[in-house]
Amino acid sequence: MAKRDFYDVLGVDRSASAEEIKKGYRKKAKELHPDRNADNPQAEAQFKEANEAYDILKDPEKKAAYDRYGHAAFDGGMGGGPRGPRGGGMGGNADFASAFSDVFEDLFGDFVGGGGRGGARTRASRGSDLRYNMRITLEEAYGGTKKTIRVPRLSACDSCNGTGAEGGAEPVTCPTCSGMGKVRAQQGFFTVERSCPTCGGSGQIVKNPCKACGGAGRKEKEASLSVSIPAGVETGTRIRLSGEGEAGLRGGPAGDLYIFVTVADHPIFKRDDVTLFCRVPVSMARAALGGEVEVPTIDGGRSRVKVPAGSQSGRQMRLRGKGMPALRGGGQGDMLIELAVETPVNLTARQKELLEEFEKLSAENNPEGSSFFDKVKHFWDGMKN
Repeated sequence: MAKRDFYDVLGVDRSASAEEIKKGYRKKAKELHPDRNADNPQAEAQFKEANEAYDILKDPEKKAAYDRYGHAAFDGGMGGGPRGPRGGGMGGNADFASAFSDVFEDLFGDFVGGGGRGGARTRASRGSDLRYNMRITLEEAYGGTKKTIRVPRLSACDSCNGTGAEGGAEPVTCPTCSGMGKVRAQQGFFTVERSCPTCGGSGQIVKNPCKACGGAGRKEKEASLSVSIPAGVETGTRIRLSGEGEAGLRGGPAGDLYIFVTVADHPIFKRDDVTLFCRVPVSMARAALGGEVEVPTIDGGRSRVKVPAGSQSGRQMRLRGKGMPALRGGGQGDMLIELAVETPVNLTARQKELLEEFEKLSAENNPEGSSFFDKVKHFWDGMKN
């Protein structure tokens, strides 16, 4: 059977760059790897074919010869032309190990070619980050506050200073992997690297584990922390406390603690960014005659607001600078007062009498009502016609 074109094997154009050829090889190698194609008896042969194609096309000199003469450049029929691998074997100048190491180490992690680039794993690892949900009042968000919180977390063991060894002794090199953290095994035509079963990939073991922490180097403790909440925070604000997360393994740096703030709803004020809203009820008489109402402010103070005569429900007045502060500076928001005109209930006989008299005298003093009923009359007249 005639050999397939190497560019077709890798799924790239003949004008492909070196990087595009490498990407094509990575895609094909991942797709055809025998470990991922146990049910496909052709996968190994196709995998070898992709390796052979990549070995030729990644080398500028071999690629130039292939582009000029095709497969004949490597079949021995071109005199002094380059010679290379035939079929799918591991012999010749295929340099399969180099290609395998170059690409598959970052694809599969566990696989490297003979003499690959693996090394000792990092012995110390960073501790995990922690999250703490904090609920505060709107008043606390307005002025800023300090809170003391208690956080359960894994902290470095005091008995072994975080080493995991009795008396704080340093771990020793793992005898199984000689400190590399990995062990190799031959599997078919390639070499497999796995985490060392003795040390779990750390490259070190603890001969005499600490009795207090069982060799873990960390113990769960409850930490008491003081947290400063800046003025202007709102729901969703995240505060980072560096190094206040869980302790790292084997002396590694601690993680961080993230405070997620939720501002509780307020019974009087509603908030939109730095603007506050306050709905203030006023009597029907006060709204009609005008006057003043006293309203609260978020700082605990009071402000008098003038209600213009003839005010309707929904009318808003602005109190400048009485809203929320902007986080990290940037000024102060405003407070909007929204009037809610109340209709009296549970009237006495005298009140009803007065209101009935008032209704007879005020038919022409209700502009919105007059306008509405004029429109209704016009609508009904139009329907008749």
